[in-house]
Amino acid sequence: MQPKSHEVKRASELAIVVGVQFGKIDDRTFSDSLGELKELVYSAEAKVVGTITQKRPMPDSRTFIGTGKVDELKSMKEATGANLIVFDDMLSAAQVRNLEKELEVKVIDRGNLILDIFAKRATTSEAKIQVELAQLQYLLPRLTNMWSHFSKQVGGIGTRGPGETQLEVDRRIIKTKIATLKERLEKVDRQRATQRKRRQDVYKIALVGYTNAGKSTLFNHLTKAGVWADNLLFCTLDAVTRFLPLNSKYRIVISDTVGFIQKIPHELVASFQSTLDEVRYADLLLHIVDISHPNAIEHYEKTNEVLDEIGAGQVPRLLILNKSDLISIEEIPSIDLNFPPAHTFSISAKTHAGMDNLLNFLTSFVEKDIGARIGIAKNPDGKARNSYR
Repeated sequence: MQPKSHEVKRASELAIVVGVQFGKIDDRTFSDSLGELKELVYSAEAKVVGTITQKRPMPDSRTFIGTGKVDELKSMKEATGANLIVFDDMLSAAQVRNLEKELEVKVIDRGNLILDIFAKRATTSEAKIQVELAQLQYLLPRLTNMWSHFSKQVGGIGTRGPGETQLEVDRRIIKTKIATLKERLEKVDRQRATQRKRRQDVYKIALVGYTNAGKSTLFNHLTKAGVWADNLLFCTLDAVTRFLPLNSKYRIVISDTVGFIQKIPHELVASFQSTLDEVRYADLLLHIVDISHPNAIEHYEKTNEVLDEIGAGQVPRLLILNKSDLISIEEIPSIDLNFPPAHTFSISAKTHAGMDNLLNFLTSFVEKDIGARIGIAKNPDGKARNSYR
């Protein structure tokens, strides 16, 4: 699965991607995951110059792929000039250290790559805190075999005797930093909670879906917000909220949110809880699916898994089959899973095909949904009041 548009400009790193197909993983799932890894490398502004794959029942404890594949990887590195090796699965710190010693080149895994992309894309102070917290939580359990200075002792006045090993110092520093970042995020959570209270009379819609499904393009069309939208994974990290100008007497806001993906580091999901509150506390979700993607159903199911994981599984939603301009009607797969046809819409956020139908339905749906929840409350003067919480 290669990027559909754009060329990598001045790629400073040339990468070889490595995928291991373990026993119960079928060919299609394996191929999709490896293709996605290549797109992640591209999104990180590197260029894929080679691919190594292997089938085995379980990882090699020392190098993940075994001696033979390490030799093959070394030969490909020398032939292509690669200066980066990216594994599609999580590696232990010891495996990274052993591979880097053998290959004499930087080695990272999928989780590390995703965290790097998030760090590159983070622009707001909140996103930067969330990414830094995820990176430190990812790093902490991997410290033991990561560096070579652990036998050194920190001396000086007040530390006579054995002192602390450098590993213990590093762990303590990182744990302190994690605690500080969590406190800062808790402050953000309190601010968001206050903002939600102020918006109790506002109907909240959130766009959700797999990364690169077209959420930001749809968001821009609906709100004229002008947020960055491109054929890259993880263009959006921060939840961006704007008023949605529907033909309704109620105030409606819509939020663009971070996309989901396979094998996303647990630390990242945990760190982005405050951003994902926009999804959990929404009144309605628009689940965007790139219907032109060969693995659209798998992406749909993965998004549902993450929604359940973050506590948003019961939020009402509409299913939006996006990028319909890239596929014929006959090619659209059956993706009806607990969705009545009336709540499923085929659109193109790029060409705006099907948008009028979606907007008309959305306006009617919001009106009925609010009415069904509380009816129309009356003020003492007899005028309608659009508070429904």
